[in-house]
Amino acid sequence: MKKVIAALTLAGVIVSTSPIVSQAALGDQTLRQGMNHQDVKQLQQTLKNKGYFKGTTTQYFGSITKNAVMAFQRANGLSVDGIAGPATLSKLKNGGSSASTGGSSSSSSTILRQGMKGSAVSSLQQKLKNKGYFSAGVTGYFGSITTSAVKSFQRANGLLVDGEAGPDTLNKLNSSSSSSSKPSTSTGSSTSSSSASKVISYGKRFMGTPYVWGGAAPGGFDCSGYLNYVYRNAVGVSLPRTVASIYQTGTRVSSPQPGDIVFFETYQPGASHAGIYIGNGQFMHAGSSTGVTITSLSNSYWSKRYLGAKRYL
Repeated sequence: MKKVIAALTLAGVIVSTSPIVSQAALGDQTLRQGMNHQDVKQLQQTLKNKGYFKGTTTQYFGSITKNAVMAFQRANGLSVDGIAGPATLSKLKNGGSSASTGGSSSSSSTILRQGMKGSAVSSLQQKLKNKGYFSAGVTGYFGSITTSAVKSFQRANGLLVDGEAGPDTLNKLNSSSSSSSKPSTSTGSSTSSSSASKVISYGKRFMGTPYVWGGAAPGGFDCSGYLNYVYRNAVGVSLPRTVASIYQTGTRVSSPQPGDIVFFETYQPGASHAGIYIGNGQFMHAGSSTGVTITSLSNSYWSKRYLGAKRYL
């Protein structure tokens, strides 16, 4: 009986002192996309605790985990490769910054990149505009002009120059210590007026150009193709391709000023036609029956269909 008790006691000692694989310490190995391991789950939980990982923790290292790792790396000045190597894991375990730290948790946990649109992009463009890096209109669409502005800001402020507005870039942009590209923004109204003049002058070059459904070049325009071509080539502003999409961006104004876009409801509910307001109650547009022409807002047909105006300069 004593031998049995002794054997059980010895077995208990062996079990209690044996390493448990599921509790292996995070950092024992480099973790990368495609791996399936308990350490991946620990990595996800650690990233989740810091606000970078939003999904359900699993043992699989997929694209969601990779994006979370990259966000953490950006926010902590690490090489952004999406691989949880020694430097990343060490930073994670030893006080790396959380996505929710700083003045605004929503901005620091968001990565804005080309192709995105919405109010967060509008806010980014306005902040870049205030600091002199973004000279186009606030549209809410993250296009090539916004990418270039972000890169210029990153370059001037010693950040990773990737054209994406991640936690580091957004936090720096919100900081009063960030560098501006010009000493003063007092010339904003004159710059806007100058841009409007350029848009109107350039748009008038195409008077009489025939209407072509889907047309977006001087050989023939539809209404949104005309707006896109004029704004892009006159002042470098990229607009969405359709009138409905353009109407979802921009800044609504109570009364149009030269260079603003005026919208109308024609063949379907919502904005389906648009033109460039040139002043004196007139607008330039590519009409289906007229081609590029100038029309009065008081025209009996258009006045009944007028929806309002928005600003993009």
